[in-house]
Amino acid sequence: MKSLIRLIIFGAILCPIISIVVSCSEEADCSMAARAMVQCYIYTIDPETNTTKNDTLDSLTVTAWGTDSIIINNQKKVHDISLPLRYTVDSTKLVFRYSKTKVDTLIINHTNTPYFLSMDCGYQMKQAITSIRSTRYVLDSIKVLNNEAGIYGRENLKLFY
Repeated sequence: MKSLIRLIIFGAILCPIISIVVSCSEEADCSMAARAMVQCYIYTIDPETNTTKNDTLDSLTVTAWGTDSIIINNQKKVHDISLPLRYTVDSTKLVFRYSKTKVDTLIINHTNTPYFLSMDCGYQMKQAITSIRSTRYVLDSIKVLNNEAGIYGRENLKLFY
């Protein structure tokens, strides 16, 4: 009888502990759920040696064309930038303001491919750059290194000034 009471008390204490441990599983890994961005680095070409060197812009403001969205707000000493692409259309138009009078426009054409990640995370969007056009007031040229926008910071575009 005494052992039966001990067994019941032991079970009453142990059952909730076991159920808590078993029921606490890890959350779904939605690391792929982060917003994919186009990673750009700033470069210049030395005219004497014709070599590429890292560069820095004194000031940069980036806005999305036709909206009030400010992506970068008067950032100083810019050497790299992350740019989002639009989900709803296949082109993203961005305005680069270097000062009140110096402005460039960048048009990135891309494909948007939805894919199912999981029940917990839902659908995500894969985005691939198909072409790029830009004005050349301050910006000299653009080179595409990797056309897939991603979440891991891999360089997509080289912006030459």
